[in-house]
Amino acid sequence: MAEIRVNGVALHYEARGEGPGVVLVHGSWSDGDSWARVMPGLAESTTVVTYDRRGHSRSEDLLTQGSVYEDAADLAGLIEGLGLAPAYVCGNSYGALITLRLASARPDLLRGISVHEPPGMSLLLADPELRSVGTALAGRIAAVRELLEQAESAAAAELFVETVAFGPGAWAQLPAPVRHTFVRNAPTFLDELRDPDALDLDLTALARFSEPALLTQSDDSQPMYGEVLDIIDLTLPKAERHLYMGAGHAPHLSQPEEWVQVVLPRALE
Repeated sequence: MAEIRVNGVALHYEARGEGPGVVLVHGSWSDGDSWARVMPGLAESTTVVTYDRRGHSRSEDLLTQGSVYEDAADLAGLIEGLGLAPAYVCGNSYGALITLRLASARPDLLRGISVHEPPGMSLLLADPELRSVGTALAGRIAAVRELLEQAESAAAAELFVETVAFGPGAWAQLPAPVRHTFVRNAPTFLDELRDPDALDLDLTALARFSEPALLTQSDDSQPMYGEVLDIIDLTLPKAERHLYMGAGHAPHLSQPEEWVQVVLPRALE
């Protein structure tokens, strides 16, 4: 475990293995420890790096309003600071949006990306045929935000897990340390919601990313994630799809061996 200062913030990170650089970007509420079950498999043939995004767990919290642009700049700084470019970057959920942002802004730092179920709500709202799906998602997120505004972190985390990310009954099935991390990092999700660009993507810029892109979803996740990936799939020149069976919103947690089998060959290309 170590710390690096990039883009004006101190980030906690962990690096293992030797070989081509692979960086894992966690989603909302979580931290770098969420990748613990896939790190050993990746470290056998790559230099794999996990980190806590700014404000999360062990990384510095500047106590100012953040933005998805800062998150992408932090990721760029991490890749450059650790000498990993061109890196293969994997993002889950909101981490997938950050990964796609980096692909748009700094394609020179990447040799490929893998993204699982990015919550691109703004893409749904912008499409007349999908607006109802986006509106329903916005309503569920608004209910979580209301609890966060009232400092009801535990209730907000549970509602997010069961209505936005995983599904009914999922909160009780999460390991206690994961639930603790979600509650601890609850204010970071409110910070994301206060960023007007957090759940959006610049598709015009993304279309210029010419490296391979693996877009994944699970068959038991909410259909909205597939709708978002369909839009991104049409945008990226070298997109490839993979469907996990019964893996949910975090296959690196639920099915780590399969996740490594799917991602590692592409990370080594």
